[in-house]
Amino acid sequence: MKIILDTNVFVSGVFFSGPPYKILRGWRDRKFQLVVSQEILEEYHRVGETLGKRFSKVNLEPIFELLTIEAHIATPPALPENVCNDSDDDKFIACAIASQTWIIVSGDKHLLDVSGYYGIEVLRPRFFIEKYLKS
Repeated sequence: MKIILDTNVFVSGVFFSGPPYKILRGWRDRKFQLVVSQEILEEYHRVGETLGKRFSKVNLEPIFELLTIEAHIATPPALPENVCNDSDDDKFIACAIASQTWIIVSGDKHLLDVSGYYGIEVLRPRFFIEKYLKS
């Protein structure tokens, strides 16, 4: 199974406990493959570094190194038109289409609103855990 994590889910999983952390632990345990694009990676870095200034004890390098080694990096073309009301979220849809990844995990309203587009299911973190990570 391949999934895409929106930035807030990924960064929350790095810095905090709760469902996003459980999802990253599932990735670590190879329960699914994480898919990203260069644009998504850049956003992970930017947001992670910003939050890292507030939580200086968190070392982001190991997780970013793991991403570049273990995550599948897709190269999506630009979408022909905006899909989400917030066009900044379109990078997740474009990545999903290019990599044939049918699950995006997000709590973002703009992504949740387009669940079903092109067959892509957008799931809240807690629901993803219930549906796919419970043994």
